[in-house]
Amino acid sequence: QVQLVESGGGLVQAGGSLRLSCAASGGTFRLYAMGWFRQAPGQEREFVAAITRGGEGTSYVDSVKGRFTISRDNVKNTVYLQMNGLKPEDTAVYYCAASPVGRYSGSDRSAYAWWGQGTQVTVSS
Repeated sequence: QVQLVESGGGLVQAGGSLRLSCAASGGTFRLYAMGWFRQAPGQEREFVAAITRGGEGTSYVDSVKGRFTISRDNVKNTVYLQMNGLKPEDTAVYYCAASPVGRYSGSDRSAYAWWGQGTQVTVSS
């Protein structure tokens, strides 16, 4: 069983930055493709970013391209989401997820077997 714990959320003004971290335990982290998703109140959980097992490939939802960067450290068993130029519409609970299916799972929520508890990001205008 893989456990994922997110941290780094908080309250920030528009235009500011936050770095989310997701620490994994209980499995072989380097074998899992990883993703970040977010869910705003009253909305469905949406894909934000994904990264391959080795970290050489990434993808993003269009609304965060050029502002967010996903990365991973397979020694520290951690995946990161650097968020710059934050906007009020980025306000949501952010979740990391791990997929044991193949090298890369992208935006396919069904491919992710394990999820963290989420961390709140609030961007004020």
